[in-house]
Amino acid sequence: MINVEGDHGKRVCSLSDDFKMVGNSPPMQKVFKFIHKVKNINAPVFISGESGTGKELVARNIHLIGDRREENFVALNCGAIPENLLESELFGYTKGSFTGALRDRRGLIEAADKGSLFLDEICDLSFMLQSKLLRVLQEKELRRIGENKSRHVDIKVISATNKNIDKEVEKGRFREDLYYRLKIISVELPSLKDRGCDILCLLEYFVQRFSRDMRLKKLSFSSKAVDFLLNYSWPGNVRELKNEVLRCMVLCQESEVISEKDLSKKIVGDAEKTSPVSYDFFSARAEFEKKYLNQALARFNYNQTQTAEEIGISRQGLFKLIRKHQIDIPRKPF
Repeated sequence: MINVEGDHGKRVCSLSDDFKMVGNSPPMQKVFKFIHKVKNINAPVFISGESGTGKELVARNIHLIGDRREENFVALNCGAIPENLLESELFGYTKGSFTGALRDRRGLIEAADKGSLFLDEICDLSFMLQSKLLRVLQEKELRRIGENKSRHVDIKVISATNKNIDKEVEKGRFREDLYYRLKIISVELPSLKDRGCDILCLLEYFVQRFSRDMRLKKLSFSSKAVDFLLNYSWPGNVRELKNEVLRCMVLCQESEVISEKDLSKKIVGDAEKTSPVSYDFFSARAEFEKKYLNQALARFNYNQTQTAEEIGISRQGLFKLIRKHQIDIPRKPF
């Protein structure tokens, strides 16, 4: 069995106690470095990536370790609010400006003054609101609905989308001038299937978190269950993995181990479908060696001396296998 309990501190980019980012893979190391590079830059930041990869988490950490951390972090999903309400939600309004406007109300942009404004699913903004947002970025001011005077705002704008914004511009669905204003500094978040053995780190982290926050018994995943999890394609990315761990822990409280039988049927079915048996002995052995070494290195936090000792080979032998299979050894999180 591979026990996902234990010390996971070195695999967590602990930028905040409440919003930890977990991962030790090279793609995630690049994301961590990006966060530190842009934390105090006042230019807009653009985050792209599939749904469930943690775009808001990255945005929050940029804010929380930056020089605006004492001010508000305001988040809005542009696709979650009807268009006729979104303008007043963003820009606010004055009393009597429309039916139901019984008092003056500031919008989310003003609420983020001196802090950070995170606009998720930015491609869902209407052309009219794109134009108004462009003015905020250019002039650093806004007008509430029904108001004649302009109000100065100082905000760090972080925007995100899971759509291909370049294609949205090409098809005329997103303003090109706003595109160039928003995408000054950008990062693309890796999907979970491209993060290698980060899955093991995330399993460990979620087990610890759910056992602490929900007072659930700590459980371990069997080796076979871990194999299925590693081979699954994870279309829902980290969010899907988080939900799967929680489901398994809740339903398996009377057990000591979460086995492959406890996993969702789609995970077992997808792994079996995408992992055909190889009948070439040498390629099958090489594939097994690489997968085994990746799991072992991740399990012991990429400590090569400890890994070699635990799996029963010399340190020099481990080095040779790492070179042979071209295994990436990530640097320690900053």
